Amino acid sequence: MGLTNQSKQPGEATKRGESMTTKLWGGRFTESAEQWVDEFGASISFDKELVEEDLAGSIAHVTMLAKCGIIKEEEAETIRNGLQSLLKKAQNNELEFKVDYEDIHLNLEKLLTDEVGPVGGKLHTGRSRNDQVATDIHLYMKKQVSAFIEQINQLQTVLLSLAEEHVETILPGYTHLQRAQPVSFAHHLMAYFWMFQRDKERLSDSMKRIDVSPLGAGALAGTTFPIDREYSAQLLGFDDIYHNSLDAVSDRDFLVEFCSNASLVMMHLSRFCEELILWSSQEFQFVEISDSFATGSSMMPQKKNPDMAELIRGKTGRVYGSLVSLLTVLKGLPLAYNKDMQEDKEPLFDAVHTLKGSVAIFTGMLEGLTVKTENMQKAVSSDFSNATELADYLVNKNIPFREAHEIVGKLVLTCIQKQMYLLDLPFEEYKSASSCFEEDVYDVLQPKTVVSRRNSAGGTGFEAVRSQLKVAKTKI
Repeated sequence: MGLTNQSKQPGEATKRGESMTTKLWGGRFTESAEQWVDEFGASISFDKELVEEDLAGSIAHVTMLAKCGIIKEEEAETIRNGLQSLLKKAQNNELEFKVDYEDIHLNLEKLLTDEVGPVGGKLHTGRSRNDQVATDIHLYMKKQVSAFIEQINQLQTVLLSLAEEHVETILPGYTHLQRAQPVSFAHHLMAYFWMFQRDKERLSDSMKRIDVSPLGAGALAGTTFPIDREYSAQLLGFDDIYHNSLDAVSDRDFLVEFCSNASLVMMHLSRFCEELILWSSQEFQFVEISDSFATGSSMMPQKKNPDMAELIRGKTGRVYGSLVSLLTVLKGLPLAYNKDMQEDKEPLFDAVHTLKGSVAIFTGMLEGLTVKTENMQKAVSSDFSNATELADYLVNKNIPFREAHEIVGKLVLTCIQKQMYLLDLPFEEYKSASSCFEEDVYDVLQPKTVVSRRNSAGGTGFEAVRSQLKVAKTKI
């Protein structure tokens, strides 16, 4: 069978179509979808977030159309004025969007024609919603990624300031969550500084792939109109254009890359939050989180819960989910645009908002942190985290490290059996373990000495940490 409906004359179907559908793309349709179908397919509930980007793209596009002689300058001026009016209304939250017009693009086109009349219909010459939405998202991501780079920079500034205050504050360093070696608190903090530095660099590098204009690529194959894509890209502040129209409308790699980068930032925040949660517990008491970032219990009056740190830790999963969602949407799509790609925005927007809030909250939480230096000092004075220093002491006496390791291990066992620590062990025990021990062993075992001597590049020694801080300052 052909496309003709056997029960109706072609003219009758067209007439019915004209009365049944008011869609801006509805010319070839003879029936309208039911309301619930429209609602399912519409994206205006979330892509209205792109209103300013969509208007900016349209202003650049109509300016280019006039420059290329595709529409008259006076028509372009009328359309531009209408778009500027809509932009002001958008900024004042005065625009009303309707599900009937599906998405931000058609809603704005309808609002524009209401504002300036039929000439508004000329705006869409030489473009498609496919390249339009891609342009919107590129503009949106340029703005958001730039803001995130600045946000992380601010977090690093707070982190660096806190580290400078605590170069000679000592706390236990852990591996396997077991006491390992004492470290400078500044050194521990700076480990996160460098994680965030890599995050910032990844975001900065991603701008090369975000700062590209798809505008003018059309639905998938370009256009017959003599447009100037480089000019519209220049007006929008893009560094380059896509050089393949199919790629221009179907590329969402830059969104996957952002969600991956955002996931890494959240993972780093989550790890830091986990440590703050542990350190603020009764068992550790290394830090206290400001009341501004904690909550109480509805039942237990003594409780002070690190809820904001826990919430950031929990929200990390949301951003991971956005990454997996985007990858899943894209994994089986043929070229070029498919309606599936409408599903890129909700996970993207959620990742953006979650990351923005998490970095802001964490930065404030770090600014208000109280460091309990005395409790940290007590902790490193009541463990065996100085045992490696004792083994190194013997190595400097020309004893092979493996042999030194065994000697110290036995001394630690002796201490455990006698319920004491290495600094408490009588000198006779040391001499019986090895004749190489001398009275200076007790100076060597002091936590401050243990930390201060580790001045290899990148080490926790005080001088090494100060050198690290100097390098870090150049990254802010």
